[in-house]
Amino acid sequence: MPYEFLTVEVADRIATVTINRPDKLNALNARVLEELDVVFTAFATDPLVAAVIVTGAGRAFVAGADIAEIAGHDAAGLEQMSAKGQAIFNRIERLTKPVIAAVNGFALGGGCELALACHIRVASEHAKFGLPEVKLGLMPGYGGTQRLPRLVGKGRALRLILSGEQIDATEAYRIGLVDVLATAKTLHEEAKSLALQFAKNGPVAVARTIEAVNDGFDRLADDALALEARLFGSLGSTKDMAEGTAAFLAKRPAQFTGE
Repeated sequence: MPYEFLTVEVADRIATVTINRPDKLNALNARVLEELDVVFTAFATDPLVAAVIVTGAGRAFVAGADIAEIAGHDAAGLEQMSAKGQAIFNRIERLTKPVIAAVNGFALGGGCELALACHIRVASEHAKFGLPEVKLGLMPGYGGTQRLPRLVGKGRALRLILSGEQIDATEAYRIGLVDVLATAKTLHEEAKSLALQFAKNGPVAVARTIEAVNDGFDRLADDALALEARLFGSLGSTKDMAEGTAAFLAKRPAQFTGE
């Protein structure tokens, strides 16, 4: 599929997806969302991709949803828009390959929600985060009311959402919204370093780990531990586990095949 608003590059088994709509601060319109859906669907089965970096062109990561599109919807249309966006962001979150948000500027509204759907968030010193929808008589609709409290706690999440205020990268790091702080010059280097670190590990083990964290997060402790045990056990029949343990015992680098 030719992309109108995305650029996609793959090198060293790392895919970099750049949302490329800088004149609109990379706002998420229907076309951008459709393209994200297509590309992440493809990544799920692409053997050449072991990890993904998501970033934005210009001075924004993603400055929000496209308000012109939102303004034209009635109640039913808004609900449908929200459900579609949630499904696409769920696809990103559930990808069994690590997804890193390299946040280079504004990550507001839908952009903050996109970053929340990624597994890891790396932010430059110029990054700004916020969910300002209440200032427009709206609320977050692409998962922000659910993912943010799980990440930073209910009280902090409600303060950010109900105030609509923006916070800088340092504050985002302090409350746990950001995992790694970087400078503008080192942002992509830091994101790629993480991606390469993840990509060198056993791909089946990485996939099972993401599944365990995602699916176990909201379960009761005993159910979540049973899930972990089942997924841990499933690795016993993989060639990667045999190779990884043999390589460790032989004191040599493992050669994983994803089998």
